[in-house]
Amino acid sequence: MRKYSIKKEHIREVFRSFNNLNVLIIGDVMIDSYLWGKVSRISPEAPVPIISVTNKEIRLGGAANVALNVQALGANPILCSVIGVDIEGQSFLDLLKKQRLSQKGILKSRDRVTTVKTRVIGNNAQLIRIDEENEEDISQPETTQLLMLISYIIQHEKIDVIIFEDYNKGLITPKLISKVVELSKSKGIPTCVDPKKRNFNAYKGVSLFKPNLKELREGLKLDITSDNINELQRAISSFRVKQQFETALVTLAEKGVITNSRKLKEHIPAHIRSIADVSGAGDTVISVASLCRALECDEIFTASLANLSGGLVCEQIGVVPINKEQLLEEALKFDFVKG
Repeated sequence: MRKYSIKKEHIREVFRSFNNLNVLIIGDVMIDSYLWGKVSRISPEAPVPIISVTNKEIRLGGAANVALNVQALGANPILCSVIGVDIEGQSFLDLLKKQRLSQKGILKSRDRVTTVKTRVIGNNAQLIRIDEENEEDISQPETTQLLMLISYIIQHEKIDVIIFEDYNKGLITPKLISKVVELSKSKGIPTCVDPKKRNFNAYKGVSLFKPNLKELREGLKLDITSDNINELQRAISSFRVKQQFETALVTLAEKGVITNSRKLKEHIPAHIRSIADVSGAGDTVISVASLCRALECDEIFTASLANLSGGLVCEQIGVVPINKEQLLEEALKFDFVKG
């Protein structure tokens, strides 16, 4: 592995070009709810900590956090998803409005609940997470309705890249995937995927496939550790060829990322960080990688910048979007590598 230089002005130009992109994000949305407080004693009722709540907060989560990352990077996100006809669904729409995000791609379903993940954080450490959700696939009529909406947006908007953000909550189905990939190819729009186990093998022909190591091991039913990079590369290559991906980008937590395409197979180490919370890091990585893919950036640059961004958000507690200025500052002093 050798270092190679990227001119600082080119990096700045990439960041400026993010502002011109329209990104269609298809995936499971949710509300991230937080209870913040202090723990000073154990309950007399059970061996559990008592948290004295000092603050409550709700944020956009799931695929909506990808929208927040895309927006934070300067691009225009268009979110397509389904929420419930409930109080939480209205809260979700209120959060979209507050964040100045479009609601044009949001469908309401009387048969589903709006997903809420509640994190209880005491003394700056997450103590427990409570999930309220419906994980069944959306109905056939809802899939058809969503496909019509996605098709309309693609036909009437300038879409530069499509992101599938799969959280296994039932929005993304094999039928939805195949139809959207087919439509995107007819329009020359790249497709990028942050997968989960259920539909892991359904994303045939996408441009960029970004699982983490756990998802890769589960999806391929392989017992491979991040210590064996060569074996990982072979497994990823085989799967990439079989699924006809252009590029696979696999995140390895503290071991960095692997980028794998027909032209290039490279391991990029992680940066030493003070990790506070890994929640939402994958959302940031897919956001950065997708914008780079839309701009047809160099693969090493794409993987390195995505890797850098994931590490930065892990320094924050809770699910937070990337800070564009901070990412640019880090990128300008980063030593890129090329095999």
